[in-house]
Parts: sequence; structure tokens; C-alpha cells
Amino acid sequence: MSYDVIVVGSGPGGYVAAIRASQLGMKTAIVERESLGGICLNWGCIPTKALLKSANVFEYLTHAKDYGINVKDASVDFNGMIDRSRGVANSMSNGIQFLMKKNKIDVLKGTGVIKAGKKVAVTDEDGKTEEYAAEKGVIIATGARSRELPNLPQDGEKIIGYREALTLAKQPKKMVVVGSGAIGVEFAYFYNAIGTEVTIVEYMPNIVPIEDTDVSKQLEKSFKKSGIKVMTGSSVESVDTTGKGCNVQVKTAKGEETIECDVVLSAVGISANIENIGLEALGIVTDKGKILVNDYYQTNIPGYYAIGDVLPNPALAHVASAEGIICVEKIAGENPEPLDYGNIPGCTYCSPEVASVGMTERAAKDAGIDIKIGKFPFSASGKASAAGAKDGFVKLIFDAKYGELLGGHMIGANVTEMIAEIVAIRKLETTGHELIKTVHPHPTMSEAIMEAAAAAYDEVIHL
Repeated sequence: MSYDVIVVGSGPGGYVAAIRASQLGMKTAIVERESLGGICLNWGCIPTKALLKSANVFEYLTHAKDYGINVKDASVDFNGMIDRSRGVANSMSNGIQFLMKKNKIDVLKGTGVIKAGKKVAVTDEDGKTEEYAAEKGVIIATGARSRELPNLPQDGEKIIGYREALTLAKQPKKMVVVGSGAIGVEFAYFYNAIGTEVTIVEYMPNIVPIEDTDVSKQLEKSFKKSGIKVMTGSSVESVDTTGKGCNVQVKTAKGEETIECDVVLSAVGISANIENIGLEALGIVTDKGKILVNDYYQTNIPGYYAIGDVLPNPALAHVASAEGIICVEKIAGENPEPLDYGNIPGCTYCSPEVASVGMTERAAKDAGIDIKIGKFPFSASGKASAAGAKDGFVKLIFDAKYGELLGGHMIGANVTEMIAEIVAIRKLETTGHELIKTVHPHPTMSEAIMEAAAAAYDEVIHL
């Protein structure tokens, strides 16, 4: 059977690309061996947010007295939380199925392997293989999986990845989280909030190491206040799983120490799913486990494209979606604008939340740019005080000469909902002075953006 476009993988890159291709009048098919929606929807972005919401609700109940409310005997139903999370993910996956039908996209169930001549061989669960042709192009959107370290092999029971962390049969009493990127700190917050004793081990000097240093330090401070043990500048040398639990050998600046726990969560990044999908046979170029493409996601072999986590770009759902749209618009003969990877927001949904876009203070200084920095703490925000969420701040970095907003960095309640303003401001090349004169509603958390801009120019009112 022949299509215009075949997409291999149905994550937030793949299914969005397929829908946009259909909208542009192309006959489209999507290949998926598991559930529609990929890792993000089924095992990542969505179910983790469901768990985090459960943790938020439990925290509200345990701190209800702070708000003048008496609640007795609030307790965690761990299996209930897991079941709710899986239910949310399943509902969203069914929603993608509806979108496929709505947009007349054929779903080819099975494992896809790309072939010469813009073809894809799909093998179903019974071992039956059929070939399909794509007249205009094949889009590789096979995503990624949890990365395994040689000294930290995942057994799915005592040493686990994010999938197992979403579906544990019972709540562990003690957990060691290795790595403090978004996955690590989100699970660390969730399990700590519901009563698990959590230790984070991070090799770099700060947790969430890609964030601005001030944000990293604030999150560490907030985590320690909530009872999470944070070990930075440290590495897990080995894990002994021969006993009932785990004995984790951690190397620190002061020497080695052993931590006992029930479960070790390995959150040290991801590995792209590019093995056994036909790349080598076609001669598609890869580097360091990633597929190389041009600005419109075409590989070195005409007619074959790649988007999402298989590329050496930020492994984020919204990046994959944007890449998918640009890719198919180019295939359709349109003239889309290449993606600006310097203006991609990153969000981490622990508590307090973290959100950022653009250059950190260190990056701007290393680039030799004369900068102005404005910082406004949520402790000075009326809305944050009323909400009982005073931890955190907004930090803005401006080019001192031109007023360009180089970067925005936030930590606090709901900042993942606020960062889009900074992305839009940077897209529109709005200056610091224009931001100061943009009236923000009161009382809101977002006022802190205007106040941070004012602070950079010595015009701040409420600080």
C-alpha cells in the first residue's frame, strides 16, 4: 500500500507530524508498536504530572492547618495514585486514537524498519511483515528510552528506570535517585512528598545542572527543607542488590559512604531508539547515537527525515512537535521558518517548579556580553504570600546595550505556566523597557516578571 508520508513512531513528534501532514492534504500512515502517544503520553510527561498532582493534593491536606482548615487522618493510597496516573495516560492515548481517525490517518500496528525506496516494513505481534511505500517521505520519530550506566544496570525491581517508577507495586520506604535532571527531581519530589525517604546523588556541583546556578541553589535549599537529602559532586560507584534491599556505594569529595535503600532510580538521561530500524543498511548518518539532519530534518538520504529525541537537540515533547510540523510543511512544499533552538523553554514540575528559556547568567558572561540582571523574589509577591508559596523568584537577564531579553529563569509555584510570556517576548524582540511598561494584572504570580524587569533597570517598586 502506498502513502504520501509514513511516520515511524507516535510520540509527540510523530503523531503531531502525522496530523499536520494530513491537514496539508497528504495521505498519511503512522507506525506504532506500543500505545499511541509514545513515551511522553504513556510513560513520561502525562502520567508523571498525574502523580505530581496527587503529591500536591496530599501536601495541601497535610498542611491544611496553615490555611485555617482542620483535616484528620489524611493518608496515602499509593496504589490509588498509581491507578489514577495510569488512567489519565490511557485516556490521553485513546484521545490520540480519536485524532488519528478524525484526520484519516492509518495506524499500522507493529515494529517498523525503514527500507530503500522510501519504504517501511511493519512486523506485527504475530510476526507477519508487510511493506508500505511513502511517495514523499518517511519520518523517523522513534523516540528514546532510559539510559543505562555500566555500573548501574537496571533490573526493573531494585534498580529501576522511569517506567518502573510509575508503576511500583508498593511504596518504597527509602529511595536513592541517581541524577537530578527533570526526571530525577520530579520523582524525588513525588516520593518524598508521600513519605518515602529520598536521597539524590548528582555528579555535577549543582542539581538541575543545566539551569541557572541561582535556580539550582534555590531548588536544593527547598528540597533540603522538605527533607530530601541532596549529595552533589558525588557519584554512585556500585549497587549491591544481593540482600533484601540495596547498598549503594557513593563516592563524595569527603570519601565513600554506603546508603541503604529499597529501590534505586536511575535517572541519568536517555538513549535514542535508533538501533535495528534500518539506518545502517540505508547509510543514514549518525553521530554519538543521534541522527544528523538539516534545518528541515532531512537526513543525508533524500526522502528520509528524523525528528524528536533521535536528534542531538533538546529531548523535549514540545521540541519534537515543533520539529514535526516544520518537517512536514517542508515536505509539502511550504517555506517554514527553521526552529530557533535558542528560544526553547524548559520546564520541571517538581515543587517548587522550575522554568527557563534562553541564556543563563554564566553563559551570557562567558559570551562576553555586558548584561543587566533583574531578580524579584516571590517572598515579595502578594499573590504568592496569599497562596502560601513564597519560595523562589524570577530572574531576567538583559543585554545592557540593546535591552534584549537574553534569558528568563524562574523557580516557584506555577512558573511552568508563566514561562511562555518570556518565550513570546524573546520571539517578538521586546526590550526590557517595553516589558516594564507592559501592565501586569494584580495580584498575580506573573507580576514578578514585570518587577524583575524593573529591578534590572533600578525601577522596581515592591522590593
